[in-house]
Amino acid sequence: MSSKTLRAIEREVIACTKCRELRRYCAQVAQTKKRAHRDSTYWGKPVPGFGDPQARVLLVGLAPGAHGSNRTGRVFTGDASGQFLFPALHRAGFANQATVRDVNDGLELDDCYITAALRCAPPQNKPSPAQLHRCFPYLVREFAALDRLRIVIGLGAIGTKAAIEALESDGYTLATKGWRFGHGAELAATKGKRGITLIASFHPSRQNTNTGKLTRAMFDAIFTRATNILRTAPSRTSV
Repeated sequence: MSSKTLRAIEREVIACTKCRELRRYCAQVAQTKKRAHRDSTYWGKPVPGFGDPQARVLLVGLAPGAHGSNRTGRVFTGDASGQFLFPALHRAGFANQATVRDVNDGLELDDCYITAALRCAPPQNKPSPAQLHRCFPYLVREFAALDRLRIVIGLGAIGTKAAIEALESDGYTLATKGWRFGHGAELAATKGKRGITLIASFHPSRQNTNTGKLTRAMFDAIFTRATNILRTAPSRTSV
């Protein structure tokens, strides 16, 4: 059922026209292109989530890059953020390869699913609250469909905030009073007997990785922590 539901959400995301200003912007970018990608055919549509429907780990990012996944059609593919993210996922055992180019490069995720707070590339990479609000129901439905979740990793402050709100909308209780976003900060989310650990991370954007705010060791530590938590969680076949 997870696969069927996620495919339905994927179709709805791709066909979405809720934010007409973003649809115009993404179409314009796809038409004008970037000099380095002038021979590429841009995706130019909303970008759906991607990964293992049975995942116990969910990553929530910010939004597609104008010349990244707005070009390739797959989340975190085609820009510097993905070049930092996927090698880390490969080192942690969540991806079958470290290098990614496009949707036909053979990438597969294991026990991991990646999505974003916003599905269209926003101008200057700055989504408005209204745009995030319109996109939010897709995220909530993904959380509900991924019924084996044990770990949620928020990439950046906006991705983490969206993840917290999605968990709350899905009926989870989180002790957020006094909690602040920071790299490695954690929150426990509970719903009945079920528990999910939210881990915050700095976003693997170029402005963070090029300045040393986010290093390879810091990013690897997030996935090491996730792996350690999964070792004590029920197995994938028994959840």
